[in-house]
Amino acid sequence: MCGIVGYIGKKDCTEVLLGGLEKLKYRGYDSAGIAVVNNKEIKTVKSMGKLENLVELVGQRNDLESHCGIGHTRWATHGEPSDVNSHPHGNARITIVHNGIIENYQKIKKFLEKKGYVFESQTDTETVAKLLDYYYNGDPTETIRKVISKIEGSYALGIIFKDFPDTIYAVRKDSPMVVGVGKQELFIASDIPAFLEHTKNYYLVEEDELVVLKDGKAEFYDPYGFAIEKQLHTADFDINVAEKGGYEHFMLKEIHEQPKAINDTIGSLINDGLPDLSESGLTKEKLGNYNNIFVVACGTAMHAGLVGKYLIEKLARVSVTVDVASEFKYRDPIIGENDLVILVSQSGETADTKAAMHLAKEKGADTLAIVNVVGSSIAREADMVIYTRAGLEISVASTKAYTVQLAVFYILTFELALVKNKITENQCREYIHKLQQVPDIIKEMLETKDKCQFVASTLQNCTDLLYIGRGLDYALSMEGSLKLKEISYIHSESYAAGELKHGTISLVTEEMPVIAVATQKDLFAKTISNVVEVKSRGAKVILITNEDAVVSPNVADYIIYVKGESDLFKPILTAIPLQLIAYYTSVIRGNDVDTPRNLAKSVTVE
Repeated sequence: MCGIVGYIGKKDCTEVLLGGLEKLKYRGYDSAGIAVVNNKEIKTVKSMGKLENLVELVGQRNDLESHCGIGHTRWATHGEPSDVNSHPHGNARITIVHNGIIENYQKIKKFLEKKGYVFESQTDTETVAKLLDYYYNGDPTETIRKVISKIEGSYALGIIFKDFPDTIYAVRKDSPMVVGVGKQELFIASDIPAFLEHTKNYYLVEEDELVVLKDGKAEFYDPYGFAIEKQLHTADFDINVAEKGGYEHFMLKEIHEQPKAINDTIGSLINDGLPDLSESGLTKEKLGNYNNIFVVACGTAMHAGLVGKYLIEKLARVSVTVDVASEFKYRDPIIGENDLVILVSQSGETADTKAAMHLAKEKGADTLAIVNVVGSSIAREADMVIYTRAGLEISVASTKAYTVQLAVFYILTFELALVKNKITENQCREYIHKLQQVPDIIKEMLETKDKCQFVASTLQNCTDLLYIGRGLDYALSMEGSLKLKEISYIHSESYAAGELKHGTISLVTEEMPVIAVATQKDLFAKTISNVVEVKSRGAKVILITNEDAVVSPNVADYIIYVKGESDLFKPILTAIPLQLIAYYTSVIRGNDVDTPRNLAKSVTVE
């Protein structure tokens, strides 16, 4: 994995491919490459490192003029980042790009080695390229079907054949692929931004469909070779969304876009001052009959689920279990009919979350997807779906996608509490009214950026850092810690403040700063007592608390105040300074904020 782009049309193919790869950088990558058909020969250029390295190599070549080609940004799975492990892979006859993981590649490799094939790379992808070559009989579609019947795992493949210089082939299973349709030009891509500057029109490629792009037309076939009629979609966001708009980084831009994103999300889920989830298919009758709720997600989305757990259990009094998706299916969870499994994923393509959804459906539970990408795999396969309205999020470190997920959990909580008769209609309206005020308060919280930048300057040289909190503050501190480690590369952990004395406090020294989150009034005194404990061990303390909190001068070195009256909504507001601290720490340390090392935006392999 991570990003695929392909082009066939009248424009300079090389320029289009490089432009598409530039738009896919946000997905994370460690190398890049392109392959084009020039004078009935396949020419390949690839390089480890930044896309600029590839651009430089392409500029040194004079044999890349073409109108048909494929490109790839790789995020290493099999084999270290290197020139030879970079995509595309293939030979003079057939070349491919691949997202996903081929689980039986070792078996295929041994088979091909016995047939005389010599492997250059450490990748699983090269086995697919050579298997295509082995079975090639002059008919590309027949060859591709033969090969995909032999491979196991996940894949999105873009393929070009020397014998068919004006055609691109593509096929997918458990890895996303879209087809862009412009004027006398066609694209394949992992994500719409790759071709958005050329066209907004696209087709979604379904599981096991074979795509043939030629003669200005996109043809789709099922696994049996029968033609498929597809619905043409139109992207609802502008190319300007994929530009920084004057901000230094996409992450900073997306932090500032949160008021609008939250407002748009809330607005899509309320009607006449009350929750309205009817478009999702989640009816009041269904909600009222669920015995248990499971939230399954990865990373930041899982942290949103933890906040959701606190909210639902507090207000609706329904038991909620939050699971890391990568562990969910392996613990043989006790779920079944009358249970609801909520799958949370920004991309809607997260492989572990998809696998958890399939297990939940097998066991008879209802599945509800909370996703940001319309038409994504999880959105299409779940029984019900709530779309967040964050728009395109490009920075790998998620910010606005996280807060809109929180917004959905608030509305879901209010609806469930109302259905379960735990709150009255008037109380529900009051909660909704307060939630609608959150975007304006966030605008005020963005004014803390100077304070956050100063705090970041005090953290730039530390090697370890601790986040603590209780209740909702603990759930939030987990996300704050993740955000910092993702982009600053500082080792950071979050810990329930009340558990410090059970081991972790032994790590606290003058060299370990502590960020304490204390916004819940009923837990404030106890959290502050824990802050005093770390302060007495020499720790430098950054305290994030309510603007009306009374704090002794010797408790914290720096205090950032959170606005807003209601404790219930503090998680969504406190997220802002935590995001800003992480952002400015990364900037001060000179890191690549939007594409941190080793990380991918959409993790489409387990």
